[in-house]
Amino acid sequence: MTTPLILAAIGGIAAIVVLIVWLKVHPFLSLMAGAGIMAIAAGVPYPDLFKSFTAGLGSTIAGVGLLITLGAIIGTLLISSGGADVIVDTILSKTPLQRLPWAMALIAFVVGIPLFFEVGVVILIPVVMFAARRAKVPVILLGIPALAGLSALHGLVPPHPGPLIAIDALHANLGLTLGLGLLVAIPCVIIAGPVLGRIMARWVPIEAREDFLGGGGPAEGAKRPTFAAALTVVLLPVILMLARTVVEMTGADEAAFGKAVVFVGTPLIALFVTTVTAMFLLGFLLSKTRDEVSKLVGSSFGPIAGILLIVGAGGGFKQTLVDSGIADLIAKGLVEAALPPLLAGWLVAVLIRLATGSATVATITASGIMAPLAAGLSPTHTALMVLAIGSGSVFLSHVNDAGFWMVKEYFGMTVGETFKTWSLMETVLSVVGLTSVMALSLVV
Repeated sequence: MTTPLILAAIGGIAAIVVLIVWLKVHPFLSLMAGAGIMAIAAGVPYPDLFKSFTAGLGSTIAGVGLLITLGAIIGTLLISSGGADVIVDTILSKTPLQRLPWAMALIAFVVGIPLFFEVGVVILIPVVMFAARRAKVPVILLGIPALAGLSALHGLVPPHPGPLIAIDALHANLGLTLGLGLLVAIPCVIIAGPVLGRIMARWVPIEAREDFLGGGGPAEGAKRPTFAAALTVVLLPVILMLARTVVEMTGADEAAFGKAVVFVGTPLIALFVTTVTAMFLLGFLLSKTRDEVSKLVGSSFGPIAGILLIVGAGGGFKQTLVDSGIADLIAKGLVEAALPPLLAGWLVAVLIRLATGSATVATITASGIMAPLAAGLSPTHTALMVLAIGSGSVFLSHVNDAGFWMVKEYFGMTVGETFKTWSLMETVLSVVGLTSVMALSLVV
């Protein structure tokens, strides 16, 4: 039985790679097809071909999809109100020119908590261009810290889709993963951002482009939120979820206050509370009508439809891996190979990332493969497994990754320059992430 299951896994993953990379099929359909091929090869009866897939899709959308949706609403309100601009402007206004790379990393770190990577890039590119021109420095000096901050948060910290997928698949504690993720992200951003950016600016000393001065904020003259209000919306879900983890770890969750903190710190409740808070602080209190706020909330759903489908299909693929027994078999092979579980999770994610170019697909597939292995880990090490997979999922972005071309075009670089900056930054960030995770595993 072992050989057919191994061939089934190879066939399913190979099908996804071929469909995404060579045939340019949408990842949703590619994951669905890969799950079907894997189920056939594993001997699943035809009537039940997509039974595991649909079950996994449903449970993933229920668990992860709702969080992504609430996160999208918060992000939309933050952008449309000018809250993101307020955070950026406040930090930049208090920063000496020589500290600008560190300020850009901090801005990306803060703004990147509730915003998807692509949205964060669109918001910060004009800021990077303006600041680089004002300071008369190469744009890479400020651009790399900003990209490092966004990428680290994207790969390591919920409520971003990748970490949420891995948390759901590995049954990790979200609050614990969030806290450890922020801890791991700090050295990743510092080393892959300001430190590496200073070296890269000498390799690629290109100037800032003049044609990126737009903004996605409020209309001219519209009322903007205060820095405190914008920051409250960004940090509120983090604070609520971390508070729950602290209460649970200290055993204070039996008291009435502790139970209340645990309830409010539940991911779905924490993001729902933050969404309502954002509607007031970034909507009603800025003189927006109920109809205007409702339209803003509605406008946040369209851009994430594709993400939700990919995430759901990923959950279906993962469930097919698990129900067919393939995940157990691969996990057993990794144990027999005597690889440390965290390193194994990172390597699996790296290989799939290199093959497909998709951090999300890498996270989904690696989480499904590592799920049986994670079942025997402690809560802290399960959280670290999520972070190891997240670190591996951002390794060496290259020509099969849409993010590679996005960064290349925004910064006006050649393919070679993009490899020397963006691709290298992603690789360093991935390795620093793994190193930090392995170091933490020795003490927690």
